[in-house]
Amino acid sequence: MLGDVAEPSIYIVEKVSPTFKVMYSVKNIIYSGKTRYQKVDIVETEDYGLALLLDGLIQSSEVDENIYHECLVHPTLTAHPNPRRVLVIGGGEGSTIREVEKHNVVEEIVMVDLDGELIDLVKKYIPWSKNAFEDKRLRLYIREGRSFLEEQPDNRFDVIIMDVTDPVKGGPAEKLYTLEFYQLAYKKLTEDGMLVTQASSISHTPSIFQSIVKTLSQVFQKTCYYGCYIKSFSSMWGFAVGSKKVLPIDLEAGEINKIIEDRKIGDLKFYSGEVHTSIFKMTDAYLRFYKGEETIIRD
Repeated sequence: MLGDVAEPSIYIVEKVSPTFKVMYSVKNIIYSGKTRYQKVDIVETEDYGLALLLDGLIQSSEVDENIYHECLVHPTLTAHPNPRRVLVIGGGEGSTIREVEKHNVVEEIVMVDLDGELIDLVKKYIPWSKNAFEDKRLRLYIREGRSFLEEQPDNRFDVIIMDVTDPVKGGPAEKLYTLEFYQLAYKKLTEDGMLVTQASSISHTPSIFQSIVKTLSQVFQKTCYYGCYIKSFSSMWGFAVGSKKVLPIDLEAGEINKIIEDRKIGDLKFYSGEVHTSIFKMTDAYLRFYKGEETIIRD
């Protein structure tokens, strides 16, 4: 009976959107402190297992971080015919580069993150991604992502993966979602280059999601979007892709499964050819219910 269960003493209340909050209980606080850029909490929760919070918002959890990171990385990397040089902007937790490293065709991974202190904390407390920083193909820079990209030669990267926080006004990632940023990224991509970005909550902030997709479409010849449900985010979460040639949505399940086999991509807990095709169809179905006001995001 529920009445026999002791009431937890610690709860975290998260503001998912201006009109929606969620609350969940914490069993144990592993770490709580501040870096130069943000507040960091690493906690054990009842519902999500071990979880990483930045500025009071859950960023990753033991129960479903694989769903988020596999969906962010693999649809685009499998769609690209030869992703040799990959740039990851953000992704301080290390799980994004962990998924990139599973592709044996990748020769160089450049990761740029603003918060080196966070990466040190991840290596100490987050077991599922700390080994990703040991890959010999990785070059890690503690820098602001946009200024770093400005310094790179044109046609430098095959794929750019954006794993940064939402474009909150005045926030550190605000100018990593704008038309001007995507124009910059376009120049730094090869002739068949692709960019994928996390694109906020489809269900709670659809205007942000649809604005990111619309802004990408002003720069790239081809765009598509997809999403998957993330329990720890209490949301259907969105992703958007801009491409100069091929799009992930163009590939069928059988093609994806063959690429997974050919590249010997192992240890996939969520992603597959069948999941690949379903995340596009499912997102279109959800968008019948969640409509936002789309705008082009500018500097």
